[in-house]
Order: sequence, then C-alpha cells, then structure tokens
Amino acid sequence: MKTLLIGINAKFIHSNLAIRSIQKYAKEINNLNIEIAEYTINQRCEFILQEIYKQKPDFLGFSCYIWNFELIKRLCNEIKKILPKTIICLGGPEVSFNAKEVLENTYADLVIMGEGEEVFSNLILSMNDTPILKEEILSNILGIAYKINDKIATNNQANPPQMDDLPFVYEDIEDLDHKIIYYESSRGCPFRCQYCLSGAGSRVRTLSLDRVFSDLKFFLNKKVRQVKFVDRTFNFDKKYALSIWKFLHENDNGYTNFHFEIAAELLDDEIMDFLKNVRKGFFQFEIGVQSTNPKTLEHIKRITKIDKLRIIINKLQQANNIHLHLDLIIGLPYEDYKTFSKSFDDVYSLSPDQLQVGFLKLLKGSGLYNNKDKYGIVCSEYAPYEVLYTNDLPYSDLLKLKALEEMVEIYYNSNRFILLVKYLVSLFDSPFKMFESLANFYTQEKYYTMSHTNIAYYTILYKFFKSLNKGNEYLFKWYAKFDIYSHEKAKKLPDWLDNDLSKDYKNLCYEFLDNEDNITKYLPEYKDFDTKQIYRQAHIEVFPFNPISNENIVTPILFNYKNCDLLGNAKYEIIKL
Repeated sequence: MKTLLIGINAKFIHSNLAIRSIQKYAKEINNLNIEIAEYTINQRCEFILQEIYKQKPDFLGFSCYIWNFELIKRLCNEIKKILPKTIICLGGPEVSFNAKEVLENTYADLVIMGEGEEVFSNLILSMNDTPILKEEILSNILGIAYKINDKIATNNQANPPQMDDLPFVYEDIEDLDHKIIYYESSRGCPFRCQYCLSGAGSRVRTLSLDRVFSDLKFFLNKKVRQVKFVDRTFNFDKKYALSIWKFLHENDNGYTNFHFEIAAELLDDEIMDFLKNVRKGFFQFEIGVQSTNPKTLEHIKRITKIDKLRIIINKLQQANNIHLHLDLIIGLPYEDYKTFSKSFDDVYSLSPDQLQVGFLKLLKGSGLYNNKDKYGIVCSEYAPYEVLYTNDLPYSDLLKLKALEEMVEIYYNSNRFILLVKYLVSLFDSPFKMFESLANFYTQEKYYTMSHTNIAYYTILYKFFKSLNKGNEYLFKWYAKFDIYSHEKAKKLPDWLDNDLSKDYKNLCYEFLDNEDNITKYLPEYKDFDTKQIYRQAHIEVFPFNPISNENIVTPILFNYKNCDLLGNAKYEIIKL
C-alpha cells in the first residue's frame, strides 16, 4: 500500500514539521515507509492535483491549517474523481475540533483528531497493507473519525505520545539554509486565551533537555539561518526556558537566529540579566499583546498589563540585542475603532522591530467561537474564517483598519522607511493618526489597484508628505536617501530626490575604499575584492547633518551590503573621509 502525506505551506521557504514528524515516527517506531511531498498555496490546484496523480497513492493524508484548507477541500473533491479508490485522511488543527462536520462537508474518508504521530501509525498498521476501510477495524482505533457509506463515527481521543518518543526530523534534509526551520520543544499551553486552540486539551509536555540540546546542536553545527520554535508560550517554565537559552548562548555559532513566542510578563530580573549578554540578532521574541483595552483582555483571558509590559520591553531594548515582534488582533470583544487606536498607539510607543497587526480568525473549538453570539462576532464561513464585524466594530470600520494594516506592513514592518516613518509620525498627534491618514491617501489615490517597486513606495510616501502641507522637505529628502541606501545601493533614485553631496566627495570616498586598513576595519567581507569592485558594491553617502542624531555636522556614512540583518538592513557606520 502506497501512503503519501502532503504538506501545503504558505510560502516556499516554509517547511512542514507535522508530516515529517509523522513520517519519521512511522519509520523509526513501526518500520513503515511513508512518502511525503510539499507544495505551497501559491501553486495552482491543477498542478498539485497532477503531481499527486502521478504518484498514485493508495492512502493520502493532508496536513490542514486555516491557510490551506480551502485548497485541500478542492483537492479532495478532484482526487476522488481521478483516483476514486484512494483513501483520503485529514489531520491538523483545522480539522481536529470538528471532525464530524469536516467529514460531512468534504470528500475525506478519515480525520485524525489531535496529535498524529502514533494515531497515524496505528491506522496504517491496522489496514495491514490493504487500502480498504473496514468499520470493525476502524472502530477500535483511538483518535480518529471516519466515514463509511455516508455513515460517520467519531472514536474517543487517543493519549498523546511521550515527547521523547517523537523523532528529530531534520537529519536527512538537504538545503536547510534556504528554509525556515520549525522546531518544538513543548506541546500545549498553560494559558486559556479565548482566540487560540493551543491551551485546549492536554497539559503542557516537554522534550527532555538532553534531547533538546542534541537537536539544537545539530542546527548550530549546520549553521542554518533561522530556527523558529513553535512552542506557544516558550517560557511558561522559567527553569526549562532559561536552560535552553543558556545552552544556545554557550554554543552560539555567530550566525544562526532563534525565534521564540514568549509571555513577556514572565521575564524576571534573573532572565533579563542573562538576556542582555546574548549576541545581537541571536534571539528574536514574538510577544502577543493583542490589545491594551482592560475589558477586552478580561474577556479573552489575557493577563497582559501594559505598564508592566512597558517596563519589561524597555529593559529588553536597553541591551539592543534582541529583535522584538509585538502582535495586535483586530476584532476582539469590546474593541472598537477608538479603543483599537489606543491599543495601537500603546504598542507603537514600545518601538517594536515588527508591529504585527492581524485580524481575528474565529477558530472552531476556541472560546470565542463558542461565544461568538454573545460578542456578535461574525466571520467568513470560508477558511481562514476571518472576522467581518462584531458588536463593537462594524464592517465599515474594519475596512479602514484593513487599509491601515497594509500601510503598517509596507511602511513599518518592511524596515525600509525607518527614518521617514519616524519623521512623519512626529507631524501627527499620534502614530495611529499618521497611519490612518496615510491609508486614506493611499485609498483615495487608488494605489492599492497596482503593484509598485520598492523605490516607487518612496515616491508615494513623498507625495503623501507633500499633501500634508507641513514639515520640512529638506529633512524628508535626506531621510529618504538614508532609508533607501540602508537596504540597497540604488542604481537609480527617484527624480524628486535631487539632493547630492557625495559627488563633491567622490575622490575622498574612493581613497577611503582604497585604504587596506579601512577595508579590514569596516568591510572585512570585501577583503578579496579590488577597490573598483568595492566602490561598485558598498556605498558611502555624505549627509549635510547626522540623520540619526540630527546633529548639524557633515556626516559620511558607509553602508555594508554584505553584512545585513534578517530584515535586510545593511550595517552602517559613520566614518571620516
């Protein structure tokens, strides 16, 4: 019997941890040979369908999430037409909490409810290499729901496997550096946030520290670019989290970045004292603030206190070594347009490296789903079940926030407009007011109807600035030049960006780059290049003032494009010519 597991990822650079874990568990524990294949939601359904058909699986499994489920449902329909005898099994968070409904509304034959490694192996073993569904066999397998001749049955839940029995899945994978590597050291969450499913079900379980250290050592030795822990609250256990952080710090390879979702309010003085000593860029923290409205936080069972959070974030930022992502959710109970604007300004004032504004996804099985009528939450009936309106937020206001969220993504989270956004915000009463105004301008000019180059986005921002009839155009242009060169040695600048001092310093710039000591000190990555090559690839821009401090002194800045952070910001240094 040929068994094939399919992962359909959001992006090419993503990797599906679930199907790899099920495959490896089946091989190591039960000596089962299961094949896997990965695609993305950006590929045509017809292409994925023909690729599956070529493999002609007897048993086909899909890993289901809110971002890929509509595509999977369509694939199930088409597969049953061209491979009618193929058994289709669905698993993952999108189907675990409403298995009966899924079987009623799709062409799937089976659903795995909850963690899949052991259940899937038991299911395949029970079929004894014969791809036929038999009720007398399926009825004895815990953790599944099944459909035979339109009759649907739901079995009892299975006990989850021991964490250390779960295999490490990356040993045989090639090209790790071109993928985001997902890793979990724990499953479950001790909190009960009402918009989330992670706290539902069993208690939190963790891998042994020895096992975690062994796995992480593999990533460090391979020098993968980024490892994202998928633990829902990585630091729920202080001792456990600190042990892992200390291990990583002691074995730092100087290259790899580790991403963690944490509860900032659990960081105490001991942890803060430790964190300030880790390499800059080594750790990346994602912190779900979600809202700063007390009534909203109470009803979604969040313990966030903005005053305490502000103190902790400020302490983290003092060391300037940890990349911080802060999250907000639009569409939560008792959060209207006005209170969200305050939540936005509160979080913006914390100066996160990324401000991730998301819209509530009403997940089946979550507390908000079960109480949606109470809060008047109405969402799309299609995955990802995004909120349309609530008792407190009409659809018209939600559309305004949609436009604002796009501006935040383009102009804040891209990190390409750092000085320009900072300057524009200074011209308004609040950050929210600036992004709201920018969103209105973007909509009025219909810029959303077309695609734009990175340079074109600067021109849009310049036109927005001019429409304000306030501010200093001289400053705006120099800030724009700094932001542009922070990301690329632009071959062509916008026509309106006519400020140029560097031509008066051209010979001095060349002499600086022709000096071997300067290359050793500032541009060691270019040591094997000749001066002309360095001149073409690195960049020196001369500013009439210091654009960082605004000190009124001519300031040459060297941009090193071979030394960039994860967001593409080139390392820059003020130099003397």
